[in-house]
Amino acid sequence: MQAPDSRTIFAGLDGRTDTQLPDWYADGTVSADADVVSFAEAIRDLPRAVDTTVAYRNPHTDEWVDTERFNAVVEPSRLREQAQGASDADPLFHVPSDSYTILNPVDVYGPLEDVLETETVDGRALGEVMFGELRRYRAGGEVHMDVMFDGLEVRLPGRGEPITMGVTTGYDFFGGHAVYVEGFAQDGTCSNTMRQLTERERIKHVGDVVDFEGWWERLLASLELVADDLFAFIRDASRITIDFTDVPFGVEAFYTLCGFPEYLAERAASDAEANADNPFEIDMWTLHSGATYALTHFFKGKEGTALDEYVGIANDVLFNPEATIERVEETYEQQLRAREDGVHSDLDGERGLARIERVRQSVHSDVEQFESREAALRERFEAAVEQ
Repeated sequence: MQAPDSRTIFAGLDGRTDTQLPDWYADGTVSADADVVSFAEAIRDLPRAVDTTVAYRNPHTDEWVDTERFNAVVEPSRLREQAQGASDADPLFHVPSDSYTILNPVDVYGPLEDVLETETVDGRALGEVMFGELRRYRAGGEVHMDVMFDGLEVRLPGRGEPITMGVTTGYDFFGGHAVYVEGFAQDGTCSNTMRQLTERERIKHVGDVVDFEGWWERLLASLELVADDLFAFIRDASRITIDFTDVPFGVEAFYTLCGFPEYLAERAASDAEANADNPFEIDMWTLHSGATYALTHFFKGKEGTALDEYVGIANDVLFNPEATIERVEETYEQQLRAREDGVHSDLDGERGLARIERVRQSVHSDVEQFESREAALRERFEAAVEQ
């Protein structure tokens, strides 16, 4: 993933909590010289925004004319430094219409702090077990963060470290990202991140500000449901395998047929083969884990639309195996038709297509419960948020 302008590691809600990072996270994610601050400190260190008057220049009179239809969204400390000649940092974030509502970090995450003091996991306030990472882009005008809760987890048989649950959340002041939150998890065994575990909930920078405290209460209350469902998905996906000796492509080609670029497919295949009990017969959970490994550690793009697309592909491997096989089959058929000269069929290709179809049919008999369970997971999450 494209490196952010800066990265902040946090642990604990505020200065009153003596929270230590879990060993698996500290060893796998945090450099030895990194400063770890509280969540409250990290939020209050973020740039904030205010609005100010916008004017346009009339080229016929060389005069500047104020307009009330738009406002400039600017960073106030940079305005002051610019006026004093102390900095050349651009204070301007965005020039939206007058319907744009500024939502500053404390507006959104201050209410979360109140909720984290009262909501609990294993008898401890979430504020005492929270930790994660905050990433700044574009001089702090765009922010994304992963917030996890030690003890809110999925434990798989035979694995030493848990999959820890949490949320990804963020915003920007450029009109590109509304305030959002979605389910998130990180695998402590390999530091792979699992994103988009729930539908993304958004609060747009338009109109009246919502009750953020109630919003956060409902979101966090739903995470235990997500953890239970995630365990069930992983358990069942571990039972569904692809025999790569019985299909006309290898593991790396599986990922490219899914839609991954070659550089990610190569990394994903390497990880999946290394972690599979049998590198020629790999289950869907291991294939999903290979995909998340590639995205977590080798994706070259930026957080946003491109990453979201590949995360969706990876999640289908776990949450919707049949749709994944259908995608592979369709892409293989398209490539097969493109190779044909219009006169003679590629008999090997036709046989390969038939073999993929047999795999899809066998998967279909195993995954009828997946679609209904995924829908139930997302419906429960949405219902919890809307209460």
